[in-house]
Amino acid sequence: MSNLYRQNAFNRSIGWSTWHLEGCTKYRYKVFRNLKYKNLCIILLYESAKRHKFTILDCEVDVDHVHVIASLPLGMTPLQAVHKMKGYTSKCLFLLRPSLRKDYKKKHLWSPGKFVGSVGHITLEKAKRYLSAHHAKPQESLLRNEVEESSRARAFKPGRMSISELCLKMKSFFLYPYDLI
Repeated sequence: MSNLYRQNAFNRSIGWSTWHLEGCTKYRYKVFRNLKYKNLCIILLYESAKRHKFTILDCEVDVDHVHVIASLPLGMTPLQAVHKMKGYTSKCLFLLRPSLRKDYKKKHLWSPGKFVGSVGHITLEKAKRYLSAHHAKPQESLLRNEVEESSRARAFKPGRMSISELCLKMKSFFLYPYDLI
C-alpha cells in the first residue's frame, strides 16, 4: 500500500474527506473587526477541531465570516463539522465577551446559513490560494503560528479542560499574554 493510502487509512476504510467550510455572523455584524477577537476566533476554531477530532488545514477569519479548510474523519459529515465549530466558538465567545449579548439577545452568534464545498472538485492548492488571496489575509497574526504549533505538539484529550476553564485562560491571555507562553 502506498504512503498516501496509509496516511488516510481508518478503521475498515481508506479515503480522505477535505472540505471548504464557511459561516457568517448573524445580521453580518462585524464582530471580528478587532484583531484580538479574530485571534480568539482562530484559537477557538482550532480548539473545536481538536475536541471533535478533525483537522483544520487552513482557516481565515474576516470581519463578519469565517473560511475553514478541514480534513474530516469519514464518519463525520461536513454539516456536523460546521455545527460543532459554530456551537463551540459561539459558546466561548459569549463567555469571553459579554458585550456580544446586547447585539445577540438570543445568544445566536452565527447565522443559520453555511457554505460547504468539497475540495475534491478543485485541488487543495487552489483552495489554499483562494484563502491566501482573501482580502483579510494581510492582517496576519503571530498568534496563529503558535496555535498551529501547539495543535501539532499536543493532541487534545477530552476532559483535559472544560470550556469555562479555557475561557478563563483565554481571558487571562489577553490581559497578560506573556505569562502563558
